[in-house]
Amino acid sequence: MVQQENPLPETSITNEEVRQRKAFLEFTDSDVAVLESINEVAEHYADSVIQDFYRHLLTFEETKAFFTDPAVLAHVQQMQKAYFMRLTQGNYDQEYVANRIKIGAIHERVGLPLKSYFGMYCFYLRAVLKRLRDEFKESPEHAFATFSSLMKLTFLDMGLAIDTYIASRERTIQGQQEAIRELSTPVLLLRPGLLLLPIIGLIDTQRARQLTEQLLHSVRSSRAKVVVIDVTGVPSVDTKVANHLVQTVEAARLMGAVSIVTGIAPDIAQTMVRLGIDLMRIKTVGDLQSGIEEAERLLGYKVVKTDELETAEGKRPL
Repeated sequence: MVQQENPLPETSITNEEVRQRKAFLEFTDSDVAVLESINEVAEHYADSVIQDFYRHLLTFEETKAFFTDPAVLAHVQQMQKAYFMRLTQGNYDQEYVANRIKIGAIHERVGLPLKSYFGMYCFYLRAVLKRLRDEFKESPEHAFATFSSLMKLTFLDMGLAIDTYIASRERTIQGQQEAIRELSTPVLLLRPGLLLLPIIGLIDTQRARQLTEQLLHSVRSSRAKVVVIDVTGVPSVDTKVANHLVQTVEAARLMGAVSIVTGIAPDIAQTMVRLGIDLMRIKTVGDLQSGIEEAERLLGYKVVKTDELETAEGKRPL
């Protein structure tokens, strides 16, 4: 019966992916047999390895900060011993892989730096190699072969754990990007009939689509006649962005709104000229203030200073 390929927790790793990783590391049934054969040896030196391991961690402020509570330290030492013993118990199946992924996710969530995670594995391997040499003094070839099998499995574990770091960081970055998109593309109603769309940051395809949808929805709901699109906060413009800007302006025009683009930087203007973007149907002004003034003129508004207004009414300014 073919087992359904469900991704393992925390990542999109499937059983087939795990099989391929083992094959790439040349981790075979013979390696499994070798590791199972030293399980009793591992039990014998497990406590000393764990003690040396945490003694090493506690000498560095960056890793020591994670174990200031003695109860927490005792708990993680027990967990670390269980992890260590599992390396030589065989049956490196889906349950084993899921457990390794979970361990990597826990380290990432508590904020353990990836460099420290690598350093932990390095210490593990060096400590185990020393014990294997002591255990098999009469057969150094056997010690090396055993260490080779253990190193393959350890690198499999490291790869799985690193994937959880990457997956978590990607989710965090994606969430931040979505939040930035929502915050950086507000459509503001400055006065009846006048909208302001300040664009900040880079524009990709998804954000450009969202920007257009927000603008057109606001044009319709507010019955806007003029839209000021400010691109002062856009660091660069390529062909796709420029063409999308043109399409956005055209879509707003079809809905009865005139668009004024402001804040085009000199280098962006030169780029758009070199790209041959057709800007004949786009009204542009140098800065946001000028854009708003032009929009108010189109709407029939006139801004008058208070003292001028009072003089016109026959009153003396205070």
